[in-house]
Amino acid sequence: MTLIKSISGIRGTIGGKAGQGLTPMDVVKFTAAYGSWVIKTTQIKKVVIGRDARISGEMVNNLVAGTLQGLGIEVINLGLSTTPTVELAVPLEQAGGGIIITASHNPKQWNALKLLNHKGEFISDAEGQYVLELAESGDVEYATVSELGKVIQDDSYLQNHVDHVLALRLVDVEAIKAANFKVAIDCVNSTGGIFVPALLKALGVQTVYPLYCTPNGEFPHNPEPLPENLTEISKLVQEKNADLGIVVDPDVDRLCFVCEDGTMFGEEYTLVAVADYVLQHTPGNTVSNLSSTRALRDVTEKAGNEYHAAAVGEVNVVTKMKACNAIIGGEGNGGVIYPESHYGRDALVGIGLFLTHLAKSGKSISRLRSSYPSYHISKNKITLTADMDIDALLLKVQEKYKAQPHSTIDGLKIEFDNEWVHLRRSNTEPIIRIYSEAQNETVAENLASKIISDIKEILKLN
Repeated sequence: MTLIKSISGIRGTIGGKAGQGLTPMDVVKFTAAYGSWVIKTTQIKKVVIGRDARISGEMVNNLVAGTLQGLGIEVINLGLSTTPTVELAVPLEQAGGGIIITASHNPKQWNALKLLNHKGEFISDAEGQYVLELAESGDVEYATVSELGKVIQDDSYLQNHVDHVLALRLVDVEAIKAANFKVAIDCVNSTGGIFVPALLKALGVQTVYPLYCTPNGEFPHNPEPLPENLTEISKLVQEKNADLGIVVDPDVDRLCFVCEDGTMFGEEYTLVAVADYVLQHTPGNTVSNLSSTRALRDVTEKAGNEYHAAAVGEVNVVTKMKACNAIIGGEGNGGVIYPESHYGRDALVGIGLFLTHLAKSGKSISRLRSSYPSYHISKNKITLTADMDIDALLLKVQEKYKAQPHSTIDGLKIEFDNEWVHLRRSNTEPIIRIYSEAQNETVAENLASKIISDIKEILKLN
């Protein structure tokens, strides 16, 4: 059993003993701390909650709602929802915060509490630390019987979210309708199976081939939208002669596409393509994290704008986007953040923008993909002993490559012309993650192998 506490929220496997998994006691403990933080910092006794369709969702949802009621907080319960839907709902409801009950791309035995502030954005590192400390101290005061909160069920936000996407300035419903796309979708039996078909219908897409759209939480394959997990939709796209395939993760904040020939568009290129379209109409800066493809930088600079890199993690990307007034940003995992909508990864917004771009380009999706700079990312890791000083090790690697352009805002990223390698420590394991990128697979893997060899040599000298 596993329980991970971080600024990303409280994440764990269901079952086991308290403190060793995401048990009912743990759900109550952390929800109570978060609710207390909301009241203290905002004086607003209202919180929006929503969940993906995973099997444990109803149980966790009931515990969260009851705990918030016990604090005297009014709960706006969206029920089966998506992460970006809850993010949109928080400011619209003038709530003090929000909780999304989802473990995102993790397998079905996992669940989590993702915590939002009053803007509908993920809480900061300092705020997260405060919540964790409060949970451990147990210094929480519950409401008296006459001050208990109430739960309001609100099923209007599916339509609200769809309407929000249609109203975006750069989403052209008529262009999408005229393109007469045939689209296959894989929603991994979670809430994307509700939201994605509704959006496509509203966008005028008449032909949809649904795959795994029953929101029962029985994930038919690993829910992370990686190529090795998407073989079935690849076949479906080809069998139905579809124009493209659309894939989302269980909480609908990651988005990737399948080309008409069954090949992967590449989750790294979801943001690249959407940014290309946005930049054609709105000059401005872009942001992605240090482990994302260089193609976004290339597209941004070609359009005469500036690219900025952020530390890994959505909250870090959002912080950097605000600092440099970026018009588009996100992560290479298929996460698109479009500030004209809101500061959160949103697959539904990404679908609206991407389909408009594809329709107006007049190209097939594979031709659109081939119009972008082609890079390959190699992902590796090296396991160290638990007592190893990883920071000191990274400093020695930095010293070895001090003549190369490099960044230390998140581990160590070293640039070699159009190639790069990014080394960062894991927050949960004694490992260093090593991502490298080059214009072909062999060069990327050779670059990673060279850095791994350097690390092993440094360890021998010690």
